[in-house]
Amino acid sequence: MNFDFKFTADGLIPAIVQEAVPGAEFPAGRVLMFAWLNREALEKSMETGLMHYWSRSRGKLWLKGETSGHTQKIVRWFHDCDQDVLLFEIEQAGGACHTGHRSCFFQELDREAKELPIREEKVFDDRAVYSA
Repeated sequence: MNFDFKFTADGLIPAIVQEAVPGAEFPAGRVLMFAWLNREALEKSMETGLMHYWSRSRGKLWLKGETSGHTQKIVRWFHDCDQDVLLFEIEQAGGACHTGHRSCFFQELDREAKELPIREEKVFDDRAVYSA
C-alpha cells in the first residue's frame, strides 16, 4: 500500500478515533481516543479492518483490544487537508479507555482547568482486565 501522508520525523502520524454513527453522512460521533500510527500499524489496520497502533511508551505495535478484547472495527477513515492527521470512524467493542470508560475523554474541566465530577459510569472493570 502506498500511503502518501506526512509522517513525523520519527515515522508516526496522529490518529483521532471517533465512534461511528450509523447512517451519518459526515463524522458525527464521540471522540473515543487519540493515538499514533506508524506505517506498519496503518498497513495492519487496513489488512485486518481492526485498529492497530504504535505504542511510543512500549516501543511496539499493538492491536487495540489484544488484552481487553475491546477491539475497534474500522468503518471509514479520512485524512485532514494537510495529510498529517488521520480520523478513523470505528465500531467500538466495550470501552476504548484503559481506565474502563467508553472514551478516554471522560474528565470534564471547568474554565479554570479544575476537574468536574465524572458523570459517566465505567463500561468495564479496568482492574479485572489489566491485573497481571
